Amino acid sequence: MAFFSFSSAWRNRRGAGLAGILVLSVAMGGCSMFGGDKDGILPDEPADKLYNEGLFFLNEKKDFSNAAKKFEEVDRQHPYSEWARKSLILSSYAYYESGKYDESVTAARRYINMHPGSPDAAYAQFLIGSSYFDQIPDITRDQDRTEKAMNMLNEVVRKYPNTEYATAAKKKLEVARDQLAAREMMVGRYYMERKDYTAAINRFKIVVTQYQTTRHVEEALMRLTEAYMTLGIVPEAQTAAAVLGHNFPDSQWYRDAYTLVKGGGVEPTENKGSWISRAFKRVGLG
Repeated sequence: MAFFSFSSAWRNRRGAGLAGILVLSVAMGGCSMFGGDKDGILPDEPADKLYNEGLFFLNEKKDFSNAAKKFEEVDRQHPYSEWARKSLILSSYAYYESGKYDESVTAARRYINMHPGSPDAAYAQFLIGSSYFDQIPDITRDQDRTEKAMNMLNEVVRKYPNTEYATAAKKKLEVARDQLAAREMMVGRYYMERKDYTAAINRFKIVVTQYQTTRHVEEALMRLTEAYMTLGIVPEAQTAAAVLGHNFPDSQWYRDAYTLVKGGGVEPTENKGSWISRAFKRVGLG
């Protein structure tokens, strides 16, 4: 008996389509698709019938909600079968496509718990991370979903490093990290406006140490220059400007930082003992 197997093109991401899936037609010996027994109790529908109906809704109708229901029926009526295993991961995908992220996560988690050694366990983990990723809010709101997305996507990279999902997860992780960095920058600017420079420095420090590969690190270094100059901690301001100039010499943020330190009568100069210098050397940027 042959069963459906995911194609790489389908698994890559939503919208790729399921063109490679063929509706299965498998003889189920002794099973009738119609009628009931002599007591009037309707028998379970054959697994292949439910499965193929699910594929029809998925492929032809793009009716993801009904597709998920059909796949769930396979799992309910024919548990522990190979049909149920394939249906479970497809139900997670169908829920994901319909925007029912909690249901998608539940189905994917169940799949991983029941079939941890399956080749499709990597895809199930990716669906969990993607479900949280698609719910990332704007930076003015709590970033719990962003952090959950990063945790789940990091699991994909850690557990399945040689899969296509690890590559896709890394791209989503870059976006999520940028989101968290943007949140820290927003709060840091708020403190700067309130002239709470110490609190602002702590926020910009998070960007420099934890989100150094995001696009926000340039502004964070300039803001550090500004805050340290205002507080009179000139060596740290010089270091922030120097590190900014060394790593991003063509940045407008560097030109602004350079103007700030020059206005204070000094030049951008790196203090090797500064936490800023150590942070950049630690990741090989200094």
